[in-house]
Amino acid sequence: MASQPILDLATINLDDVAVTKEEILELNAQREEFEQLDRLISLDIEEALAVGVKKQTPDEFWTRGHIPGRPIMPGVLMIEMAAQISSVIYHLKFETGGTKFFGFGGVNKVKFRGSVEPGCDLIMVVKAKALRSRMAIFESQGFVDGKMVFEGEVTGIVI
Repeated sequence: MASQPILDLATINLDDVAVTKEEILELNAQREEFEQLDRLISLDIEEALAVGVKKQTPDEFWTRGHIPGRPIMPGVLMIEMAAQISSVIYHLKFETGGTKFFGFGGVNKVKFRGSVEPGCDLIMVVKAKALRSRMAIFESQGFVDGKMVFEGEVTGIVI
């Protein structure tokens, strides 16, 4: 059974832009194929809660080889998307301006509950459980068409 949603998606406008792609690129180091975040559509710095979106296009680098004939987004990329949103929350909360590298420290309690295919918008909700200047733990949940397809904890550390 899936966990309760961190946030009721009906309470936010999925077309909003809280943080642009350009602002994300100022904070996060990932480029090219590893840019797994189009924009944040909601951001609450006080609550350390953000909602991001990534449109899965037919020309994503994984579509050709990750299950030919039925391409599905690799689960590790869902984790990467959650980590990238976590990093943005960290940088904005501590006002680093992207000067620190906030990287993976670990993942826990990960479950994949559905598939993400080309043409889908993956909506990722991320909320800090613990947020300190050198380490943080975030809950994350991914949704496609309102259905939870991913959940897990991401730990980030300053490297």
